[in-house]
Amino acid sequence: MGLGIATHGYAKLFGGGIEGFAQGVANMGFPFPLLFAYLAALSEFGGGLLVALGLGTRLAALAVFGTMTVAAFVAHRGTPFSDRELALAYWTMAGALVLLGGGRYALDALIFGKREQPATD
Repeated sequence: MGLGIATHGYAKLFGGGIEGFAQGVANMGFPFPLLFAYLAALSEFGGGLLVALGLGTRLAALAVFGTMTVAAFVAHRGTPFSDRELALAYWTMAGALVLLGGGRYALDALIFGKREQPATD
C-alpha cells in the first residue's frame, strides 16, 4: 500500500501535475486549493513512504486515510465504483494501519521496541 500511494503523490509533486490537481481541489470547493493540493500530495508521497518503511505508521496512515476519504467520498462522488475503487482500497488499508499499527517488523518496532504484554493469570 505504501509504495503504491507514494507513486501517486510523487507524480503530483514531481511530475508536473500539481496545478491540474489544485484545479480539481478548487472545483471541490476547498479554500486555498494549491495549499490543499500540496498537503494531499505530501500525505500520499510522504505518508506512503513512511508506511512502506513502517516508520510513524499510525500517523502516516492517518494522513493517507484523510486524503483518501476526500478522494473516495468527495472527489469521486457520483462516479462509477470503478473510478473510486483504488481510493477505497487505499482508504481501507490505511484505516487498518491506523487501528493496528505497523506490526513487529516495522521500523517503529525495531527502533522503539515492541512491548510484550505479560501473561495474565
